[in-house]
Amino acid sequence: MITQLGFNNFKAWEKFGPARFAPLTVLFGSNSSGKSSVAQFLLMLKQTVESQDKKMVFNIGSTKTAVDLGNFYEMVFEHDEARKISVNLTWTLPTALKLSDTYARRIYAGETVSFNAETGLNVSKSPVLGVDYMNYTLGNPETDGMAVGMKRTDSPKLPFELTARNYDFVRNPGRVWPITAPIKCYGFPDEVVNYFQNADVVKALGFNFEKLFQNLFYLGPLRERFIRQYTWTGEAPEHVGWKGEQAIPAILAARERKLNGGKRKRNRLFAEMIAHWLKQMGLIEEFEVKQIAPKRREYEVLVKTRGAEKWVNITDVGFGISQFLPVLVQCFHAPPGSIIIMEQPEIHLHPLAQAWLADLFIEVIHSWENGAPRGIQLIIESHSEHFLRRLQRRIAEKLVTKDEIAAYFCEPVTRGSRLIPLDVDLFGNIRNWPDKFFGDTMEDAVAMTDAQAQRMQVGERPQ
Repeated sequence: MITQLGFNNFKAWEKFGPARFAPLTVLFGSNSSGKSSVAQFLLMLKQTVESQDKKMVFNIGSTKTAVDLGNFYEMVFEHDEARKISVNLTWTLPTALKLSDTYARRIYAGETVSFNAETGLNVSKSPVLGVDYMNYTLGNPETDGMAVGMKRTDSPKLPFELTARNYDFVRNPGRVWPITAPIKCYGFPDEVVNYFQNADVVKALGFNFEKLFQNLFYLGPLRERFIRQYTWTGEAPEHVGWKGEQAIPAILAARERKLNGGKRKRNRLFAEMIAHWLKQMGLIEEFEVKQIAPKRREYEVLVKTRGAEKWVNITDVGFGISQFLPVLVQCFHAPPGSIIIMEQPEIHLHPLAQAWLADLFIEVIHSWENGAPRGIQLIIESHSEHFLRRLQRRIAEKLVTKDEIAAYFCEPVTRGSRLIPLDVDLFGNIRNWPDKFFGDTMEDAVAMTDAQAQRMQVGERPQ
């Protein structure tokens, strides 16, 4: 789980954070306030991890990736190519990582890993994006932890040098070879592993960085409409897709899984869990993914709406269900330890259902599978006041702790965006409510009362 994120000079942000991230992290704000840029930064790192090009510092994207940032000029703050894009990231591990220094016969351990890096254009020759420094910190270097990294030098013969804290690299005997540039933005080059007797630790740190982003999934703000029939050949999709296009195959692939909403709560089959929440939110009464005929690969999604006696195809009900179902499926389909980023999950939902989103997300971060917590982290971008109000209520009711939630308001300012952490107390009160957070409801109420008084003065009366 990501516990802290900061970055500089990316899109609308000259400086973002470092901000505390919690199991449920929510970003609010007006349009063009920088909320989406936070998701884009994390997705860029995920695309970089998944790229086959080891020389590509960042995979900025294309039409085939979740995010397409164009080029460095377009994504750097204020389009100033002299600026550096940096990252400050900390995450917790499912189990403590223990690294062995065979040379010193010592074990280094920690339950958290931090990664810092700075990148920029090398404008002295050709404008090529490069890494100026990167560093990993495992646990606490003052005790049994350690830190290792590499940074650029001014020497053309030895362009990079290793850095370390509470760790000593021991070079193999023989010729001194120069250390080349990092692999992508986060990996140590082969020279480090080959030329030092005790450099295996750097592989483990890079592997954990990759594992973090391999377990990150994204669902965008606009999801695809349902179709009348789905063809499923038995494959299990990794996720529901950026537009939710794999939601129905995901339901079919996960139908034998059993989950619950927390310790000591009863288990439900996957499809039963989906149906339960669709009904809980008042969207439909019953839900089923049904094979059209035995031994056929075609399936249809059937639902019963409130008060109806007959099943109908899901394409014949409201558009809001097609926008919400991928949200629901992704929440429970993701494997344990996943990080799920969602933009505007409340889109096309009525106010009461938007409020129920808070209860859904609380259950997801508390959910268990196979007798153990799933450890799901949700990073949500939202515009919904109803969603936030329900979160506040659940904190007051002690159904979720304030430490399990991190809420922020993104505000556009003269130069870029500013991040305001919402100060939520034990009773769910927001002690630093930003001005006109969700508009000015008091101003509207006063203006409405004044207008009513003026009309009544001239003799008008409500009918």
